[in-house]
Amino acid sequence: MTSEQLISFARGAPSLDIVDVAGLRAAAARAFDWDPAGITAYGTSVGYPPLRKWIANKHGVAVEQVLVTNGSLQADAFLFDHLVRPGDAVVVEKPTYDRTLLSLRQRGAQVHQVTLAEDGIDIDELRALLESGVRPKLAHIIPNFQNPAGVTLSLAKRQALLDLAAQYGFTVFEDDPYAELGFTAAPPASLLSLDTSGSVVHASSFTKTVCPGVRVGYLVGPATLIGEIAKNATNLYISPGQVAEGIVYQFCAAGDLDRSIVTIRTALAERAERLAAALREHIPGIRFTMPGGGYFLWVELPADVEVDLLVPAAAARGVAVVKGSDFLLEGGHHALRLAFCAVTPDQAEEGVRRLADAVREVQKRD
Repeated sequence: MTSEQLISFARGAPSLDIVDVAGLRAAAARAFDWDPAGITAYGTSVGYPPLRKWIANKHGVAVEQVLVTNGSLQADAFLFDHLVRPGDAVVVEKPTYDRTLLSLRQRGAQVHQVTLAEDGIDIDELRALLESGVRPKLAHIIPNFQNPAGVTLSLAKRQALLDLAAQYGFTVFEDDPYAELGFTAAPPASLLSLDTSGSVVHASSFTKTVCPGVRVGYLVGPATLIGEIAKNATNLYISPGQVAEGIVYQFCAAGDLDRSIVTIRTALAERAERLAAALREHIPGIRFTMPGGGYFLWVELPADVEVDLLVPAAAARGVAVVKGSDFLLEGGHHALRLAFCAVTPDQAEEGVRRLADAVREVQKRD
């Protein structure tokens, strides 16, 4: 094991230096001063009422359409448990978030991966899949600065996807924690805001814009569906964490969230640019699409670099990365997902130098 400091490109979490710790401390004090009875009680399964209302206002929906959860992964799980039965067809992007693949396969879903282009999911490939007779219960889409590929779904493709959902009767699950983290421009309108047929269920989280430790996420969807999921949530845990949700509410209501987003967005843009420059300089033959925001860069390595060999070689040099094959049902053996959110620009440069050394070692073995 190396004695060098670990540089991790593995985890999609912001580094402490870009988390507003002081703002969160003040928000916690306000939460206990403002509503001690509310945040220390059980609450109900729909979440802390002031935060639920704040989220509803943000998205321009009725409060009955919002369910606040312990992180967006729990929101995902609630929706999958409600809609997906063993053998049901589900569409996901290719590549997609590894935990989504795991969660759906654990539920016995028949998962169909549809190729991602630089402007999002391949609509023609999806249409052909539907015309072949596949009838998915839902399509899981990460529309903005996708995890792991970093791409953003174009407006034209958003509209086409919604048309297909209405035509074929499937739910579009808009998994959207990165929407506010664009480096230079905001992404297109959300699928939720464009939907006219009740096809969309939207999920997001405060993990990427506040901090991971709050574990506060949410679902927005048709009121009937949200009500049914809330009943199941009651049986699971009575209510999500009211203290965390109370702190997040105070953080949002005071405008701290907007300031936090600017801080994180600025840091991410610098880190992404530094990472990209280092990759171009130190690893010949590498290919990637520069993301317009978010946390991740998806890289395609030369064909003589197997990631099953590269990952341990990089670890021996104090660099953590994630194999591309984790995000695919098949393939990805020459790809990596690199998270730039937790590394400073200098660490990104040093991390790529070490990674390049590991690449050269693997190539020599071939």
